[in-house]
Amino acid sequence: MPYLFANITSSALKQSGITEIERHLLGWNIPITDLIHIPTHWLGFQEPEASIHYLLGLLYIFIWLMGSFGNGLVMWIFSTSKGLKTPSNMFVVNLAFCDFIMMMKMPLFVYNSFNRGFATGFLGCQIFGFIGSVSGIGAGMTNMCIGYDRYATISNPMEGKMTRTKAFVMVVFVWLYTLPWAVLPALEVWGRFVPEGFLTSCTFDYLTTTFDNRMFVAVIFICSYVIPMSLVIYFYSQIVKHVIRHEKALREQAKKMNVKSLRSNHTTQNQSTEIRIAKVAVIICFLFVFAWTPYAVMALIGAFGDQSLLTPGVTMIPALTCKSIACVDPYVYALSHPRFRLELQKRMPWLAITEKAPSETVSMGTTTVSATATS
Repeated sequence: MPYLFANITSSALKQSGITEIERHLLGWNIPITDLIHIPTHWLGFQEPEASIHYLLGLLYIFIWLMGSFGNGLVMWIFSTSKGLKTPSNMFVVNLAFCDFIMMMKMPLFVYNSFNRGFATGFLGCQIFGFIGSVSGIGAGMTNMCIGYDRYATISNPMEGKMTRTKAFVMVVFVWLYTLPWAVLPALEVWGRFVPEGFLTSCTFDYLTTTFDNRMFVAVIFICSYVIPMSLVIYFYSQIVKHVIRHEKALREQAKKMNVKSLRSNHTTQNQSTEIRIAKVAVIICFLFVFAWTPYAVMALIGAFGDQSLLTPGVTMIPALTCKSIACVDPYVYALSHPRFRLELQKRMPWLAITEKAPSETVSMGTTTVSATATS
């Protein structure tokens, strides 16, 4: 093991807050010179078994390949297909770009895992943390923009249509909002990036109990989690309510007219486009909550709660969910898009995708309404 503390100095041990006897008992596998950058909380645990490191490394290779392929495909198809270059789809491309950036840090984690420790050092940690903050917060804010776009179009289809200028301004706002939360801790102006869990990944420091650091954790929790999460839930809940009211109105009108349904293609359509939109909305909300709530809760526990609850194994679970969602996003947002599947069918026939050209109904993959919904 190349990073064992064979010749660690007493000063480094003193700065880390542990004794040389504890070092011999624990046997970490990290560079000696980088010991001072690691929160002392993690130094109180035994080093994970090699098989756990290798298993996580293999898992992240799978996530890396699937996420890079899926998000790269979304960016390619949506950026080069004339029929998909709509203002609303700018958000889908931006989301795929954020998730693709997330995949760029996977090789660092894999390298650390197969070296069983903090092998990329302090610089690798800063790169890992910066990429994670940019991609994670950027994706959350983009999800919020997509939710707003769908809500505005479905609730007010005549006036809520997204324009290219408005979409561009919103995308610029997303990046202006996101970058400070990555730059400030990277420069250690406010907060910092440190190793966590198995010391093979890095994130912002939520364990240091100084006032400034706790304030940073509280502010970033509100700005990067509470605000986008609340707005995403609000927009999609309003979509579901609108769909329910619309379907109810259609049924009541059909009953008054003594007909089974007002839809001309009811016999061939198992469910209306509006119901499909509502289901996708529920799935999106669930995935967003599932991906980021564990990490947000963990950060609050680290800064304001009982830190003994945060073991290395426990903290790797939220980290895994955040990376996994980057693989799911392209399938939730893009593969539910009929025109996107048509493009895949044309350009990659070996995928064996069967999709009929949409007629009256506009795709639900971004902001969509059917002719029935607008009437």
